[in-house]
Amino acid sequence: MKYLYDSNAFAPSTVAPSYWRDTAPTIDDFPKLTADDQCDVAIIGSGYTGMMTAYHLATRYGMDVKILEAAQPGWGASGRNGGFCCMGAAKLSYSQMIKRYGLGETKSFFDTQKASVSFVRSFLKDHNIDADVTGEGEISLAHKANRMKELQEEQSFLKTTFSHKTTLLQPDDLTKMGLSGNFHGGLHNPIGFGLHPLRYARGLAETLRKAKIKIYGDSAVTQWSRQGNAHILRTSEGTLKAQKVVMATNGYTADDLSKSVSGKLLPALSSVLVTRPLTDDERSRQGWNNTTPVYDSRILLHYFRLLPDGRFLFGGRGGTDASSAGKINAERVLRQDFEKLFPEWASVTHTHFWQGFVCLANNLVPYIGPINADKTAWASLAYHGNGVAMSSWAGQALADEIAGKDKTSKLSTVLSRPYTNFPLPSLRLLYLKAAYAYYHVKDEWL
Repeated sequence: MKYLYDSNAFAPSTVAPSYWRDTAPTIDDFPKLTADDQCDVAIIGSGYTGMMTAYHLATRYGMDVKILEAAQPGWGASGRNGGFCCMGAAKLSYSQMIKRYGLGETKSFFDTQKASVSFVRSFLKDHNIDADVTGEGEISLAHKANRMKELQEEQSFLKTTFSHKTTLLQPDDLTKMGLSGNFHGGLHNPIGFGLHPLRYARGLAETLRKAKIKIYGDSAVTQWSRQGNAHILRTSEGTLKAQKVVMATNGYTADDLSKSVSGKLLPALSSVLVTRPLTDDERSRQGWNNTTPVYDSRILLHYFRLLPDGRFLFGGRGGTDASSAGKINAERVLRQDFEKLFPEWASVTHTHFWQGFVCLANNLVPYIGPINADKTAWASLAYHGNGVAMSSWAGQALADEIAGKDKTSKLSTVLSRPYTNFPLPSLRLLYLKAAYAYYHVKDEWL
């Protein structure tokens, strides 16, 4: 299948050597599709979106649902992200949203993001999934002094527009909260928490197994065609025939999987390192003992948090080379950034480094809805690097849409207006590189 990056990065055999994989409870593999099968709804991809859609279609609406997964559940972004269950699934600013969609629809989207965080917390509790939940809310830190004015403006805008209260933090406040570093203040949003993403993904997969919802592992879709009113999904050893299909592949969507996505999505690399456990003395010297998820004010942001076992997770955006050489360079750059922000930990080794893909859309917002005229093919994707909460909520919302729970969709038009082609789609990766170069200059010098 056609990918914009080194195809090895998308191969099911390419496993991210993550801290999550080393610490998540093991589960039995889901068997391969080795014959012909059929169902009401076939889902491509067993990340949060695919599994949550399947669970609600089966348990809420009694549909026969089966999932095709190229590897095993949680292999992609759902098992290798930074574990930030927070708001922020769009890259379009709220001011831009209001101009494009209107104030009412933007408020609806804002409320949906808040609801998505609560949805995950409730699902974990209701299904007894231990996902190492930590922290309260999410904090944006000013990496330069002039960014504090932007955070002040954001605080005022959120309160005035959405009646959403946040707390502005001065450097002394950060020190008292155990968030010391090379920062000039911050803004605390009370909505959000950290979790172990693969514990969540595998817990969700086991929930589906208990509900007798079939997941076919190691069953990559090689061809998607129509036969009368039915969809035919072919794998290397079998076929799955369904009346409806859900594409839940996000940043791991091949450009030729469907005409509905060709030229319309842009995967972007995100990189993560995790240190060895920090000693009490090391945490004290740096002044960091808070487990709240944190990110800085860069456009090509860094995201980081203290993990329950005392390790420190540090991630970043901006890579465009998924080759082996590109990975080596990305690790070097991320390590330099880590040491610059946390000088007291310059000698602390990291034990894990890995990469994965987030998914961008040309309109910079997620999409939930049909991808063909007769509404037999559906998708939910493009979470813009912050999809733990939104992808989970979107799965159950998509199930409602497919089942026709309401004659008129209750989704905000921010989420339901179809995504469009990137201009000159064959050059997507080139102008992403150009944008990253500009953002780097802006982050460091402006």
